[in-house]
Amino acid sequence: MLPSFTFHSAGSLIFGRDSVNRLGEIAGRLKAGRILIVTDPVLVKAGLVERAIAPLSAAGVTCDVFAGCVPEPPVEVVRAGVDAARTFRPDAVLGLGGGSNMDAAKLVALVLAHGGDATDWVGDSRVPGPVFPLICVPTTAGTGSEVSAAAVFTDTAQKMKVSTLSPYLRPAFAVVDPLLTVGCPKQVTADSGIDALTHAIEAYTAVGQTEFLKRPGGASVYQGKNPLSDAMALECIRLVGKFLKRAVDDGGDLDARDGMALAATLGGLAFANAGVALVHAMEYPVGGAVHVSHGAGNGLLLPYVMKYHLDCRSREIAEIGDRLGGSSTADGAIAHIERLREEVGIPLRLRDLGVTEAMLPGFAEKAFAIKRLMRVNPRVPASADEILDIYRAAY
Repeated sequence: MLPSFTFHSAGSLIFGRDSVNRLGEIAGRLKAGRILIVTDPVLVKAGLVERAIAPLSAAGVTCDVFAGCVPEPPVEVVRAGVDAARTFRPDAVLGLGGGSNMDAAKLVALVLAHGGDATDWVGDSRVPGPVFPLICVPTTAGTGSEVSAAAVFTDTAQKMKVSTLSPYLRPAFAVVDPLLTVGCPKQVTADSGIDALTHAIEAYTAVGQTEFLKRPGGASVYQGKNPLSDAMALECIRLVGKFLKRAVDDGGDLDARDGMALAATLGGLAFANAGVALVHAMEYPVGGAVHVSHGAGNGLLLPYVMKYHLDCRSREIAEIGDRLGGSSTADGAIAHIERLREEVGIPLRLRDLGVTEAMLPGFAEKAFAIKRLMRVNPRVPASADEILDIYRAAY
């Protein structure tokens, strides 16, 4: 008997080469005559912003560009984006770029609709209603932010990555055009791709939805794994195994770019419903302290957390290895991921990022405190010391 479950996505998902050309049509469906594009200066210089503006302009839409985004955005970037939006007075917000840009756009849309500051909305299911009309267009293949209900930023006062989760943060439209990822730098391709793999693995090894709902914690965007999230996670894992190294080695390999774009969206759909867990909880304090990219931090920690889960998820981990095209044993799957990390240039040890051993106990305490992610984890750490042991193994 299959379990009962719920599943959610963006309002509409448009996938395929040249799908960016449908932005004018989308603006019409939103009745948006003025759109603020939230992006970064690298994409302006690369011409990708103009590729988004062209179909909008052809449809008579007036665009303004806020290009102040940076990787792992501090809250100050979101505040600047809100100021730009209030000056321009758009009808909709478009996030163009990697997860950082799309998350910043989500937060701008949130504050435009409900006021306050981005830091006021940190947490799970606290947003009271719909945000400003939102379109997300990824230019990397990894974060899945175009279909997720999460927005991550850095609270500079706490020196900690934090997140806002709400069903209302799912974009009205997600436009996934693999051609927009062709110019993505090799390391960004690697970091983003390993992030997609982490999303899928955490979703597939998450606690089941029936058990999740019995755990204390109140309302949550994440619901635990279910048959639909499992199917999407496993296909994401297969695509990453087939295409990630190809995309890193040859950025012009269009089949690899197609495959990784689909993998990222499938991984986003899987984790946006099942949830992410201990890997992400452990990456947040690391990323906040040493400013590593979210994907690289996740990829570094992934195999160490998988080893922690061997006692309770050996069957699932073995299947992950099979989908990656490697070993069909749990230990072999972890070894395969360790080799993949090295092949695509993901750092292997926390010390490689500038982390010191003295930082580890503080990281463990911060990670242990993120109860909404521990609730998703198949094995709930009994104390911060258990997490500290994983950090030490990764150090």
